[in-house]
Amino acid sequence: MTTNKTSVAILFGGNSPEHNISLLSARSVIDTIDTSLFEIHLLGIDRAGLWHFFGDSIKFENEGNPVTVKLPADGKKVMLSNMSAGVSIMGEDGTTYGSVEVIFPVLHGLHGEDGAIQGFAKLLGLACVGCSILGSAACMDKDVTKRLLRDARLGVAPFVTLRNGSADEYSYSDVVAELGKELFIKPVNLGSSVGVSFVDNEADYKIALENAFNYDAKVIVESKVDGKEIECAVLGNENPKASVIGEVAPTSAFYTFESKYVDKDDASLNIPADISEKDAERARALAVKAFVICECSGFSRVDMFLTADGQLIVNEINTIPGFTSISMYPKLWEYSGLPYKDLITKLIRLAQSQLDMQSGLLK
Repeated sequence: MTTNKTSVAILFGGNSPEHNISLLSARSVIDTIDTSLFEIHLLGIDRAGLWHFFGDSIKFENEGNPVTVKLPADGKKVMLSNMSAGVSIMGEDGTTYGSVEVIFPVLHGLHGEDGAIQGFAKLLGLACVGCSILGSAACMDKDVTKRLLRDARLGVAPFVTLRNGSADEYSYSDVVAELGKELFIKPVNLGSSVGVSFVDNEADYKIALENAFNYDAKVIVESKVDGKEIECAVLGNENPKASVIGEVAPTSAFYTFESKYVDKDDASLNIPADISEKDAERARALAVKAFVICECSGFSRVDMFLTADGQLIVNEINTIPGFTSISMYPKLWEYSGLPYKDLITKLIRLAQSQLDMQSGLLK
């Protein structure tokens, strides 16, 4: 049967430590996407990297629990195949389950947010929601992000980069002498606060460093920045727009995994942020500037600090921010006048527009 709907493959899961959070985000996208405009195909990627087709509906096991949620076992193993008639979802026995025009990766972290799936989409000639290969890769690597922003003279927290196998060349006393005693330790290529620690003594520093290296071969150590933790949602391709500014007010030392996904009372999300209109406008402008400098497109959430003396410090750029029911990105746009369902539609149309533009340049 012929349909005028755009065929969208929603990808979730993945072989990343952020697998579970991807499932929670995907649940919200699946429940909200406008099915009068889009024909959806649900593709779950398991922790081994295998792809499974779930039709147009899914119920996750232990749904709603960010610690134990997982893919159901009834998916059909599939691959995306570039056929003469377009890109198809093909089973192990050669069965075709549908065609795809747009990939919507709701994949946080490795192989979803780092340019890998974006490169795969480009090889297949598919529109892909979100940033390009370059923007995704640059923003996934916190070290590279900070260098790009610093070279553009945007404020970033002082930091050092350590690599597995040579971290001992930079002693704790060296780090403290350069960055101060209060430190954040982060795996370079992860989000959702996975593997992140706050420390203020040598014993905890060594434990935190070992923990971070369990997730990545490269780790950054940052000075603690005292200030309001604010966030801005950016949306668009050539002319990106910024949302209202939101504020994260965690009750613990920082915005932990539990604060984001487990205990809703462990942090408050204030929209709009409790800052002056002048500071809000400055933050919005900075968010767009950081978005452009790091070659972003489609959408990203720019996380910043506003210090007591008025400095704006860019913390991170998240190219596939959380899309759960309590996530900041959709909430910021909803407050700014763009409802969640319309936001999803806008993201898909931006991806199609980006592909059309790139195709036009190649002609």
